[in-house]
Amino acid sequence: MELMTPLVPAVTEPRRTLDAVRTALRSWTRRQVVAAALFSVAFAVLIGVPTVLIPNPVFGREIPVVAWNYPVWIATSVLAGMLAATYVRARQAAPAEPADADAEAPVDAPSRLAVAGGVLAWFAVGCPVCNKIALLALGYSGALTWFAPMQPYLAAVALLMTAGALVFRLRGQVFCPTPVARRA
Repeated sequence: MELMTPLVPAVTEPRRTLDAVRTALRSWTRRQVVAAALFSVAFAVLIGVPTVLIPNPVFGREIPVVAWNYPVWIATSVLAGMLAATYVRARQAAPAEPADADAEAPVDAPSRLAVAGGVLAWFAVGCPVCNKIALLALGYSGALTWFAPMQPYLAAVALLMTAGALVFRLRGQVFCPTPVARRA
């Protein structure tokens, strides 16, 4: 009788997970590395411009940037870029079988986790009083009193969520690889 794999392998098998992550990263092609770099830059611009981490004439910021905003922004951008690169095919894969029209599309948990992490990162590095959602919910003084002190915690959660999604995807590249088409 074969034992089932635990639902949270990253917690129950950390050594095996780290080995799988290393193996997956070593097997990346030039195409995936370039995609990771391009996606990282795109994500950095997407977050950096509206939060005014990249100074620009379009957006303004009432509360100055805090020193920890830049490392969180850069780390989140790199993790998001690497995660996006996991969706880039290394080489030509075998054609997928046609899906049943009535069947639902599979849920991609890492994608949802990464999107949530990206949104939290945007909230974490943004100006607390320039954020319309926080401003409407808490008011100006509430945004400064309640939301601003929570931003470092939001940043930590965002980084953990994005890193977790990346580890999940990289682990999957090793343990559940996409079949490669063979040429005749």
